[in-house]
Amino acid sequence: MRCGIFKSLLFSTLMFSGLIASSTYGESNDKQAEISRVMDSVIRPLMQEYRIPGMAVAVIVDGKSYFYNYGVASLKTQQPITDQTLFEIGSASKTFTATLASYAQVEGKLALSDSASKYLPSLRGSSFDNVSLLNLGTHTAGGLPLQVPDFIHNDDQLTDYFRQWQPSYAAGTYRVYSNPSIGMLGMIAARSMNEPFDDAIEKKLFPMLGITHSYINVPSDQMKDYAQGYTKQGAPIRLSARVLSSEAYGIKASAPDMIRFVAANMGMIKIDSELQRAINETHTGYFRAGEITQDLIWEQYSYPVALKTLLAGNSDAMAYQATKVIALNPPLQPQANAFINKTGSTNGFATYVAFVPAQKLGIVMLANKNYPIAQRVTAAYQILTRVGGRLDAQN
Repeated sequence: MRCGIFKSLLFSTLMFSGLIASSTYGESNDKQAEISRVMDSVIRPLMQEYRIPGMAVAVIVDGKSYFYNYGVASLKTQQPITDQTLFEIGSASKTFTATLASYAQVEGKLALSDSASKYLPSLRGSSFDNVSLLNLGTHTAGGLPLQVPDFIHNDDQLTDYFRQWQPSYAAGTYRVYSNPSIGMLGMIAARSMNEPFDDAIEKKLFPMLGITHSYINVPSDQMKDYAQGYTKQGAPIRLSARVLSSEAYGIKASAPDMIRFVAANMGMIKIDSELQRAINETHTGYFRAGEITQDLIWEQYSYPVALKTLLAGNSDAMAYQATKVIALNPPLQPQANAFINKTGSTNGFATYVAFVPAQKLGIVMLANKNYPIAQRVTAAYQILTRVGGRLDAQN
């Protein structure tokens, strides 16, 4: 018993010492000091409550970026979180997959309106004759499962599974959140470019975005920057590669790279014009599902938005249950006055990304422990409200 108390006290001491050692970069002015105070007041209690070893948080306020690093990348080594620390971003990886597919469409290599089986000849004559690439990228394929089934270990088994799969709903009628769905879209996008998916992301998309320290496969000489993840129970864990994991949840990213991606999504940096068009088009709204407008992976809300609306849109029900959708015809064109977000989780990491293009306001929250989505959304909302203005005019 005394040993358990000692370990608890030791953990608390390590957490507290790490929290104090936060760092910021940006303009040395009153705004930075204000943001720093807000960040500490939200992030420190969050980390203490959920015993999160380390977090990296980046914000864009009035078009300027600020970075805040808390705690440690590993409880064992006590290595501090830095701007170079790599976090598993989980399903936030899907936004890069969506960007790749959108870019392939801009380049004329595929059309989101086409059926999936057009690009996968082995699936012709299957249910995927009636599932479009757009359905795959909006979770409206008809009820694909949340995860690739455990018995699938290679591409041949995956193809057999897809060939035999039968939808529970007509395509485009229900939203069922699915890793195999976006995984198939990523696979098709990469094949349309005649590249392996990992190469299409790491060697094509990342360089075009100016992303320099994020990976699907972390090189051996960069492993020193790869944070140790921790389960909700505090056990160390990292992601193990599985079929379609690269496409659905496989990216390990740094906070500066992620906030640069947010900036690109708000049209704030200079990139290739076709890539910018592709990014913008991922913000097109295709379906109304509960509280959200479903874009190409991104989830959108009218701005201003209430916290209770964001919590409903990011609820367990939206992640694990089928939600009837209303198709938007014509689709909703990209909106500047929108709150756009995406969560991401692995067993040992947690991510939240959100931005408001019209306000040049955005946030990336990376943690090396999985903690509840509702607390991520709430923390981000509190920060953005206090540093960037009220997000809900009625609150």
